[in-house]
Amino acid sequence: MGKAVRYYSRSGNTKALAAAIANGASCTAVSVDEVGAEIKEPVDTLFIGGGLYAYGIDKKLKAYIGTLDSSKVKKAAVFSTSWLSKHALDLLKSELKGRGIEVEEETCYAKNMPGVNELKAAEEFGKRY
Repeated sequence: MGKAVRYYSRSGNTKALAAAIANGASCTAVSVDEVGAEIKEPVDTLFIGGGLYAYGIDKKLKAYIGTLDSSKVKKAAVFSTSWLSKHALDLLKSELKGRGIEVEEETCYAKNMPGVNELKAAEEFGKRY
């Protein structure tokens, strides 16, 4: 089993964070609305992230989480970017736990576009799990 990174990004901020996490995890970041986003083979860790849009996570990301099979995802680690609030992290955790997926307490977050330090921290986050 390996690792997978899935995300949804409207502005590119979360995409940048996802790419850094994927680099640390030695895998590829895939947007949930791309072909190939489905988790077909079991993974030890699914890194999954998205921003906060109108006080919630994007409907495409929420729908994607609804397709996840807890027998194929041993655990998840969440990440997010936003302009104002880290609330997306809690929403992601709640959705994943509702699918029966164990979620790491540690998260990865960057306000707006991640800078060099945030990208470095994201890469380390990808290595840890």
